[in-house]
This record gives sequence, structure tokens and C-alpha cells, in this order.
Amino acid sequence: MTRRVLGILSCLAMAACSSKTAGVAPDAAHPALAIGAAAPDFSLPGVDGKTHSLSEYSGAKVLAVVFQCNHCPESILAEDRLKKLHADYSTKGVALVAINPDNPDWVRLDELSYTDVNDSLAGMKTRAEHRKITYPYLYDGETQTATTKFGAVATPHVFVFDQARKLRYQGRIDDAVSAIDALLSDKTVAVAETPVAGCATKWITKPSTRPDEMAKINAEPVDLNSATAEVLTKLRGNGTGKLLLVNFWATWCGPCIAEFPDLQETFRMYRGRGFHLTTVSSDDPEGRKEVEAFLKKQHASNTNLHFATTDTYALQDAFDPKMGGAVPFSLLLAPNADVMYQEQGELTMLRLRRAILANLPDDKQYPGMQAYWSRN
Repeated sequence: MTRRVLGILSCLAMAACSSKTAGVAPDAAHPALAIGAAAPDFSLPGVDGKTHSLSEYSGAKVLAVVFQCNHCPESILAEDRLKKLHADYSTKGVALVAINPDNPDWVRLDELSYTDVNDSLAGMKTRAEHRKITYPYLYDGETQTATTKFGAVATPHVFVFDQARKLRYQGRIDDAVSAIDALLSDKTVAVAETPVAGCATKWITKPSTRPDEMAKINAEPVDLNSATAEVLTKLRGNGTGKLLLVNFWATWCGPCIAEFPDLQETFRMYRGRGFHLTTVSSDDPEGRKEVEAFLKKQHASNTNLHFATTDTYALQDAFDPKMGGAVPFSLLLAPNADVMYQEQGELTMLRLRRAILANLPDDKQYPGMQAYWSRN
């Protein structure tokens, strides 16, 4: 992959969530709900397997509806604040409901660089279970009917309604607490609107940029180089300066073939954040054409190596004497070559992705991500 292409992809990823201070501009085609407007009704599937509607929360004195998603780093960092809000106010007559407005087919792979799952309902269920989210988390990415009614600008975006279900505040999560406190005390909300910072809503009324991204990925060159003992010893030392995943595989290995597409998706998710993937085929040298054909079919533009000799054990020992002979075998190496994660057999992809996220250093735009993913 060229530096130019990588730079473009990284730039695109940052542009999608670059409104941290200035706020995300409202979409003219989807105006945000006006202060004083009635709460829109909705009927949406939740991570609990049930369908939830507005009437379900009629007994609450205050209703807070937050548009939240899985992939946006601002949403991820807001999760603890939402959990605290729910814990602190659920016994005070406040109902908190989260709605994911995004369809996963409208989110590029390079926009998944801070997450372990996509924005599908299945991904939401995984996130809720892993992070122990107990407030309702609903999916609106299929039609965006509720999202359109609310005019959710970005994720996260909070709408706070009084007991008569009139909108009294909309904007950032932090300021929502003051609005909730005012409404619980039957006072006027001092600041009714604040700019929203986060990732702009992925409106399905607009063309998805995912196909263009995939076209560029599919056009990237696929190379295959020989893995000599010297090359493998150097590989184990990780001279990339990045977090490096090394995956040993073979074309005759069923689990290797099964996990390869997810391995490629993982590479494409994180490569803009100091992560690299090297695959090492343990096929005999005469199987090179079959290995190349498979890699090209997978559009594997990462670094690819192929055993240079039939002396499999010698080559494996050159990489790491502790390495077992079976494939697949995967090793996640820190820039200093320390082992951060390893797995013999087919990868548990979620565990791998969480290990990657826990070891990628924070960037200036989203401090706290490494700490988030380092927690169980």
C-alpha cells in the first residue's frame, strides 16, 4: 500500500469525526427538533430482543433520548457518562433511551478504527453485553424513521423532554445533566441548546461512500515475498515501529481460510492508526501460485510472506522457538516486539480486535481510548 493511499484513507477517517470543538453542522434536509416540540413516537428493536416505543416511558418525569452508535470515538468515550447518568437518575424519575441511527453499510472500514464491532443490531448486542449497558439501546439504521423525526445531527446527540414530553434541551451530553436537574426541580432550563460534537449522522438518503472505499481497496497491489530464516527472525523483532500482527496460515488449512476475510477487515479497520499485518504462508514453495491466487482473491494488500523452503520446523524456529507447528497461529507484537496477544487455532476475532485497540496509543483527538479498551 502506498503512503499516498494510506494518507488519503487516514484523512478520510479523521474528517468523518473532526467536529470535536466547532460542533457538527446541522443537515438542512434533516432539521433538528425545535425546543418546545412534542417527543416523536418511535417503535424500534432493542438489544434485549424487544421492540420499544415512546409510550413505554410514559411514567418517567423526564425522558432523555440520546443518539449513540458503536463506531464513533466520541460516542465510545461518552458511554461511561451515559452509564453514570442512567445509574444516578433512573431512581429519580428519569428514563434514558439510546438510539443508534447509523446503518453499517454507510460506515467505511477506516471509520471503524476505534471500535471492535460495526453499527449493526448484532454489533450493538455485542457492545451492550461486553460493556454491560443496561439502559435501552435501540436500532434505527434500517429506515432512520426516528432519527429523521428527531433530526439527530450526530452521535452523540441528546434530546431531553419534560413530563409533558415537550423538548426542553437538545445538544451535548455534558449539558444535558443541568437540563435534567432543572426539569426535576420544575425549573426552566437555562441553556436549551448546545452545539453537538461527534460523528455526523450517516444519512441513508445520501449515497454511501463504502463502495468507493472497497473499489480502492480492491485496486491495491498484492505482493508475496519469500520467508527465509533471516526474514522470519527479523520479523519477530518487529522493526515496523507499529503494532504488528503476524498470522501463520496455509491454503490447506480450513480454519486459516475461514478467518482470513475477517483478518483482512481487521487490517483495513486499524491500519490508519499505527497497525500492520504480515501473513506468513507455510505452504511448500511449489505451492506459490496457489498462495498468490488466494491472496489476490482476498485483495490482501498487507505484507505477505511464503515459506522459502520445505524445512517448516527450521523456519518456525527462526521466527520463535516457542512457536508450535500447527496453523493458524497469530501473534500481536508491540513496537518493542513484546507479545501483547497470541492465539493458536482460529482467531477469536473480537478478542483480537480488543487487544489491538487496548495497545494502540491514544491520539490527540481522542485521548482515553486506550484506557477504555484496556478495561474488561
